[in-house]
Amino acid sequence: MKFSGKIWVFGDDVDTDQIIPARYLTSSDPEVLAKHCMEDADPAFPEKVGRGDIIVAGKNFGSGSSREHAPIAIKAAGVACVIAESFARIFFRNAFNMGLPIFVCEGLSRVVKEGDVVHVDGDKGEITIEGKSKRFRVAPIPPFMQGLIEDGGLMAHVKKRLAAQGARPAV
Repeated sequence: MKFSGKIWVFGDDVDTDQIIPARYLTSSDPEVLAKHCMEDADPAFPEKVGRGDIIVAGKNFGSGSSREHAPIAIKAAGVACVIAESFARIFFRNAFNMGLPIFVCEGLSRVVKEGDVVHVDGDKGEITIEGKSKRFRVAPIPPFMQGLIEDGGLMAHVKKRLAAQGARPAV
C-alpha cells in the first residue's frame, strides 16, 4: 500500500469530537460526515482538504468516544491515511474496521509543516517527506489488515468472503 499526498498537521489529543462533532451524529451518511470532518479542530478543513491528502498528528489521535463516525468522516473527506505519534486504542480498531489506513510514526509530526508532501510505503514501512532526505520507519500493515482496507472495511471484507464461498448474507 502506497500513499502520497499533501499533509494537514494537527497536534496531540485530537479527540473524536474534534474529528466529527457530536452535533452531527444524527447522520451516518459518509457525505454528510465529510462536510464536517475536523471542523472543530480547523473550521476550514472540510473545504481545504483534497482527495488523497494525509492527516499527520501528534499523540493520542482519536481519543474520546468509541464512535465509528470518526474514521468514516475522515475517509469520506478523501483523506488517504492518517499518520500519528499514537492512536487511541478504539480509534485504531475502528479505523481498520472502516477501511481507513493508519500508521504510527514517532517524530514525523514535529518535523513537517502543513502543505508538505509525504510518501508512505506501507509495504516497506517507510515514510519520506518530499524534498527532505530524512526517512521514518513505521510498522508495515499486515496482509490481513491490507485486505480489510482494500475491501473497504470489515463488513465489506466479510461480505466479499461470504460471496466467494457462495453464502448469502442474512436479511
